Amino acid sequence: MRSSHTEQRALVVRLLVLMRQSARRRKMPSSVVRSRAMWNPIVVRRGFLIGLFMPAIIAAATGQALLPGPPRSDARMAVIYDFKSKAMPLAEKFARFVYKNARGETMPYRLFTPERMEAGRKYPLVVFLHGAGGSGADNVKQLEDANVYGALVWALPENQAPHPAFIVAPQTDVNWPCVIIEPGKRPVLCPGLGMGAGMAFEIIDKLAADLPIDPARIYVTGHSMGGAGTWHMIAQRPTFFAAAVPVCGLPDFSTAPIMKDVPIWNFHGDADDVEPVATSRRMIDVIVKAGGRPIYTEYPGVGHPSFAWAYTEPALIEWLFAQRRSAASPAK
Repeated sequence: MRSSHTEQRALVVRLLVLMRQSARRRKMPSSVVRSRAMWNPIVVRRGFLIGLFMPAIIAAATGQALLPGPPRSDARMAVIYDFKSKAMPLAEKFARFVYKNARGETMPYRLFTPERMEAGRKYPLVVFLHGAGGSGADNVKQLEDANVYGALVWALPENQAPHPAFIVAPQTDVNWPCVIIEPGKRPVLCPGLGMGAGMAFEIIDKLAADLPIDPARIYVTGHSMGGAGTWHMIAQRPTFFAAAVPVCGLPDFSTAPIMKDVPIWNFHGDADDVEPVATSRRMIDVIVKAGGRPIYTEYPGVGHPSFAWAYTEPALIEWLFAQRRSAASPAK
């Protein structure tokens, strides 16, 4: 017997109260609640915190529901393995280009074009920023290994059919934001536009001018180094992107108020030993306090490769393409 909407809303309220009480007991930020005893990810949206152990409730509260089951369950891992087998051959459908600007600077990039385009119609553009493993100038690695998830998921036939879109994957050999890296120390972000991000913006601007791209539906995502790049790019142009999906990346916490109006879905694993999960928790907390409404999903027991889970969430695809930049927002 299905519960009424009134009963579901009452249950949501009770859950919120219990989870906030739990947060106070654990002395954790009010905008990030997790439970080591529960396998379910946690979503943060509009200041509300709801465990995903009740898919119907989370779907009602956020409009999205993640795949059920513990992250490392056989069923959930099967989704990841199936994705890799289907996605890897799609890399060959990304044409190879090298962008060169007036200063003579170059950046390789790969571009996926929707197979059947209608005359007069404009299409979304998904910008994928690779992780450190994709760095270089060979125009290949940004679509290989760990990068297959965030780069190729949008090109799957089952995703292109309802959401035909261009996908661009630039490749940098420096980094996306400006970063100071010293042996044995945590990376330190520098102020200003990073060299990699600057060149990527030039490529995006050129594509938007040359191709039938909908300027209200340009999205950016990336993991690890690319996650840091995603945070960085929306901070540099907070009214440019329709939505952003940073995954396990280092943000500049001081930029949180700048991006509070950007639709953001952030993912991280709580066992990440490369980019500590505390960075995402803190960033989400600051954005929420600034008035933002981000979504945050944290995978218990998952390390740095949280991107394998994030990009195989069907709900993410639907959420991303539902986002549209306001017509009142300037393009840059």
